[in-house]
Order: sequence, then structure tokens, then C-alpha cells
Amino acid sequence: MPKWRPVMSGVPQGLVLGLALFNILVGDMDSGIECTLSKFADNTRLCGAVNMLEGRDAIQRDLDRLERWACMNRMKLNEVKCKVLHMGWCNPKHNYRPGREWIESSPGEKDLGVLIDGKLNMRW
Repeated sequence: MPKWRPVMSGVPQGLVLGLALFNILVGDMDSGIECTLSKFADNTRLCGAVNMLEGRDAIQRDLDRLERWACMNRMKLNEVKCKVLHMGWCNPKHNYRPGREWIESSPGEKDLGVLIDGKLNMRW
């Protein structure tokens, strides 16, 4: 009988099952969310219109819901990766926080390889 040897390359076993189980896990993430929630791979984007204080409050409530969801599922939001991109000319630039830490504002963000700023300028 041959001896066991370490494998240095290849596809980890259970990869397909792991992805399916992860999709099942995050499937209820958007339950009760008022604003637009986009999920892609390991990123989640929360978007909402803030032309009145109700919009700001809706975004903060949704951030609080996402924080509770993460805690219930024994996950943590990566606060270092959390950013706010204020869009539009007359944006009041409110502050938001998931949990206790305030999210820093960003002048531009990359989304699927495209850099975009708050004025929807993609010349970066």
C-alpha cells in the first residue's frame, strides 16, 4: 500500500459544497432591509437616497440590521473595508456607523474594477 504524501497543489475538496453553503448562509442577509443591498462574492453594498432625514435614518437602520445579522451568524463586518461614498452635488454627507465605529468617507471607490467618485466621474 502506498504511503500518504502531502499535496502541494490542486483544488481543495468540498469547494463546491462550501460555496453553496455560504450562499445559503447569506441568503437571508437582506431580510428587512429598506435600502438597496447588493451582494457580490465577499462584498456587500448598501445604497440609499438621502434627500431628507428619513433617508439617512433608513441607511443607519439597515446598517444596524446588518450588524445584528453578522453577530447572529457569528461573523464580523470588516470595518476597515467599510466606506461611505457620498454621491451627488448637494449631498449633506451624513456620518454612519455599523456598531460603534464611524465609517470614514471616501472620495472614490472601485466597483468591479471601475473607479468612480461622488460625481459619477469614471476618469480615474
